[in-house]
Amino acid sequence: MDQVAGQKGWNAEKLEQLRQLAEAQDTDCLMIVEGGRTVFTYGDVTRKYLCHSIRKSMLAALMGAEVRSGAIDPGATLGELGIDDREGLSEIERAATVYDLLTARSGVYHPAGYETEWMRLIKEVRHSHAPGTFWCYNNWDFNALGTIFVQASGQSVAQAFDSRIAGPLGMEDFSLTGPVPDAWTESFDSSVHDAYPFRMSSRDLARFGQLFLAGGIWNGSQILPQGWAAENVMPYSHAGPAGAYGYMWWLERDGVMFPGVRTPAGSYSAVGAGGHYCMVIPQYDLVIIHRVDTDTPGKNVSRHGFGRVVAAILAARNAG
Repeated sequence: MDQVAGQKGWNAEKLEQLRQLAEAQDTDCLMIVEGGRTVFTYGDVTRKYLCHSIRKSMLAALMGAEVRSGAIDPGATLGELGIDDREGLSEIERAATVYDLLTARSGVYHPAGYETEWMRLIKEVRHSHAPGTFWCYNNWDFNALGTIFVQASGQSVAQAFDSRIAGPLGMEDFSLTGPVPDAWTESFDSSVHDAYPFRMSSRDLARFGQLFLAGGIWNGSQILPQGWAAENVMPYSHAGPAGAYGYMWWLERDGVMFPGVRTPAGSYSAVGAGGHYCMVIPQYDLVIIHRVDTDTPGKNVSRHGFGRVVAAILAARNAG
């Protein structure tokens, strides 16, 4: 049921305008959480949607325990870790580090699986940049990180997320049991490095955002290593009109993040193709979840569309 009235500090009329905006585009679910309390919902918050590239921010969260324990050295090179691929990596490519992959700066532009058309369009020419010198949003980096994590942890990304995050956070809908688990791996002819897709409900995804907003703490327990959440969302790279980039998270830069709205300082977002967002605005103690039924061909909410949503949310809050 939509919640649009009676929320202290929020303007009911502007929340109704937000609902109408969601209804006018392909938004299937929208959820606003302030201070850990749900203040607005549109659509079914229990329905599980494909997360697309939000999966990468989930892996970034998991990497912390391995990094802090020493199981994964961010300075270790691909060569030292025995990471290769079907076409073979060059000596220079093998010099890329785990840190380079976390920040999308590997310089390895080998074919990769699970790429969108946009990713293929922006992909650099093979061997055009040395490791660490150039930022490019590159699925090869993110999938290879999955391989590195599995080798170091002895768990699949799905298993680790279930036991280390979904369980402790009390996620209500996420499950690996039954005939269709909510996280799995997909293999490709183009690369040996699998993708690790997720399906998740909006209310469970909101818990993931809230975990980062709270610095990795949930109900008084340190779920992520101390300081890891903050390290994830440092602005390591300039991302042009999309703001900045951290460890597989997108960040605001001088208000720049989404078209048509000045984003509050310190905001960050996990982003999935087609209109999936888990956005955190620490300045206002907010988590915003936006979902689209991307299983239905043609359904999409652009960055411009989500920018309008964020602008409407900020207007509703500031007018409350």
